Amino acid sequence: MRGVRLAAGLLALGLGLAGCGGDTGTGSGGGATTGASTPASSVKVGLAYDIGGRGDQSFNDSAARGLDKAKSEFGIEIKELEAAAGETDAQKEDRLRQLADGGFNPIIAVGFAYEKSVEKVSKDYADVKFAIIDSEAPKADNVGNLVFAEHEGSFLVGAAAALKSTTGKLGFIGGVNVPLIHKFELGFTAGAKAANPNATVDVKYLTQPPDFTGFNDPAKGETAANGMFDAGVDVVYAAAGGSGNGAFKAAKAKTKLGIGVDSDQYNLPSLADVKDIIMTSMVKNVDVAVFDFIKSVKDNTFKSGVTTYDLKQGGVSYSTSGGKVDDIKAKLDEYKAKIVSGEIKVPFQK
Repeated sequence: MRGVRLAAGLLALGLGLAGCGGDTGTGSGGGATTGASTPASSVKVGLAYDIGGRGDQSFNDSAARGLDKAKSEFGIEIKELEAAAGETDAQKEDRLRQLADGGFNPIIAVGFAYEKSVEKVSKDYADVKFAIIDSEAPKADNVGNLVFAEHEGSFLVGAAAALKSTTGKLGFIGGVNVPLIHKFELGFTAGAKAANPNATVDVKYLTQPPDFTGFNDPAKGETAANGMFDAGVDVVYAAAGGSGNGAFKAAKAKTKLGIGVDSDQYNLPSLADVKDIIMTSMVKNVDVAVFDFIKSVKDNTFKSGVTTYDLKQGGVSYSTSGGKVDDIKAKLDEYKAKIVSGEIKVPFQK
């Protein structure tokens, strides 16, 4: 969920970058590379994960699905490296340099934690194409910034939470108190208030920067959720990466409801024990962005700058797995149409 300026750390496949996202910028050069497609056998893709890595059942796993699809479809060589809790920007920079020195091109940095590192390393490896998820900041002709309208998807699950709640008391758990996660919070609250003006949202952030362990601490997530449930909350939305698994555990124990994030968490085998309390998920299609980026490099159609994956383009959505929102789907789709048309403007900045 992760899927901002600080270190951290969440569709139909096969679309090109320009086809799936709405461009909001073009980078320092703003150009697209065109020409003959690069043979897949010569493409080596390096991917640097955010904290939690592959297996977090959320943000990183969504990126991993895009990488796996590209490997399966194109037969490319890949290398994956993981972040560690408490590491410095210099360590992240070393990870990217290791990939570049190993001949990997393109290189994907998963999460805004790599913002400063991508900015530095991309300057030293001008022939390497870089992508960074969840940051618009690094600007260079060889950097693609892949961002999402998390607030729009969160609006929909906020509305769902309010429509399903019997107490009118909802909870939001953010992994780390940073602007990216504020987008989830603000969208969720706006959606809840749209569906039920009398609804209240209890907000809790697990850690404050520079402590980013809040994205991978299920125990903290469980404690926060238990406190909310004990105070009368009956639906909790955790935008907290792996920490959200603890919130699900608490919801299961107290027969309450949880909302997933980044992936359709109801369908993840690793969460089978708690799937019955996952009413929906705010799906952030990081896998699509990763696949699109790799494909653009392979096809020599790479474009620098910002590509935004929003609700209109299918970059974010809500899941219906498990059937728990089937009875309110028409209402949620009505909200979706109003967001897409611009009738509803979802807040995303505090």
